[in-house]
Amino acid sequence: MIPKDLLYHKEHEWIRVEDGRVIVGISDFAQEALGDIVYLEIPEIGKSLKQGDEITEIESTKTTSMLYAPVSGKIVAVNRDLEEKPELINEDTYGGGWILTIEVDQASELDHLMEWGDYERFLENEKQD
Repeated sequence: MIPKDLLYHKEHEWIRVEDGRVIVGISDFAQEALGDIVYLEIPEIGKSLKQGDEITEIESTKTTSMLYAPVSGKIVAVNRDLEEKPELINEDTYGGGWILTIEVDQASELDHLMEWGDYERFLENEKQD
C-alpha cells in the first residue's frame, strides 16, 4: 500500500515534509525491485544538492541503484542505522528505513512531486511498459 501522507519522486523516492525539511527514503516499489539491500553509502551531512543530483548508491543482491535528490537543499541528517543494518530499508521502508533529511532551498520544487494517487497511476503506467 502506498502511504497517502507522503510525496513521491519519479525515481521512486518518498518524501515526508516537516518544517522546511524533507525526510527521504525509497518507495516500497523500489525496495521490492532491488531485492535484499546489502549496502548503502551514507551521504555526507552538509552536502548541497540540486534537484535530480545523484546522492548515493544503494546496493542489493540483484543490482546497484542511485538515490536522487527529489529537491534542492542541504543534507542535514542521515540515518546512521543503515551503516550496520541496510536491510532496514527492506524491513521498514516508510519508517526506520528512511535515508536522509534535506533542508529545502526552494519550496516550489515540492509542487513537482507526486501525491499518492498520482504515484499509484505512475506505477501502473510503468508496469504496462
